[in-house]
Amino acid sequence: MTLLHDLCDFLLPRRCLICHQRLNPEEHILCAACHVELPLTDHHLAAHSPLERRFWGQIPVVRAASMLHHDGEKTRRLIHLLKYHQHPEVATHLAALYARQLKDSGFFLSIDCIIPLPLHWRRQLRRGYNQSHYIARGIAREVHLPIYRNVVRRVVNNPSQTTLSGKDRIDNVQDIFRLTHPQKIQGKHLLLIDDVTTTGATLASCARELSKAPQVRISILTLSIASQTPLPNSPNATPDPSVFGVPLVE
Repeated sequence: MTLLHDLCDFLLPRRCLICHQRLNPEEHILCAACHVELPLTDHHLAAHSPLERRFWGQIPVVRAASMLHHDGEKTRRLIHLLKYHQHPEVATHLAALYARQLKDSGFFLSIDCIIPLPLHWRRQLRRGYNQSHYIARGIAREVHLPIYRNVVRRVVNNPSQTTLSGKDRIDNVQDIFRLTHPQKIQGKHLLLIDDVTTTGATLASCARELSKAPQVRISILTLSIASQTPLPNSPNATPDPSVFGVPLVE
């Protein structure tokens, strides 16, 4: 098997998705040099991460973290390859790396299941996959949590958020999700997954729908976070611990 693998690598060398240098046998997706240069956020070191703060005053979140700063050229390239160039393996690879990093921080304590942010079926058919499913797979592989794919559906094929800002983003995601199996998540701590967070409007909309199930708690994890302001009109400048959850390490 090793000989066959070496022969395939010789005839069709694997290359780093960022710099296109040939990968060593022990490297996967990215070369070691590009891995080192990824703009990590270190959210797991903060009691209340910048991603968590984006949801203060909007939805109750136990904890939230993003792996990478989205504004770096390398991050933007990886996310673009993931979403638009048929490279879902990027999501699984990065998510598994991040899950390993987060394990010792206590991030996954008390979480019962993973919920990938759903795409509308038309958009998923066009893309061929939901990138959030692949993120969920990478996390599940490391922390052995079940993935629930069918408890919430995206029932409106709303326009992309990319060109919108502020209140337009919030209006664009109103009532686009429907909770289909509330009994399956009742009383559970959910980990809601997405690829990129800008204002967090789409995640907040989905979290509000999931919260219709009784006694649900929600944490959030994304691959990257963009340098944007939080959701507008947030009434709280600081969190109320009784509503917005606990510090990262319990």
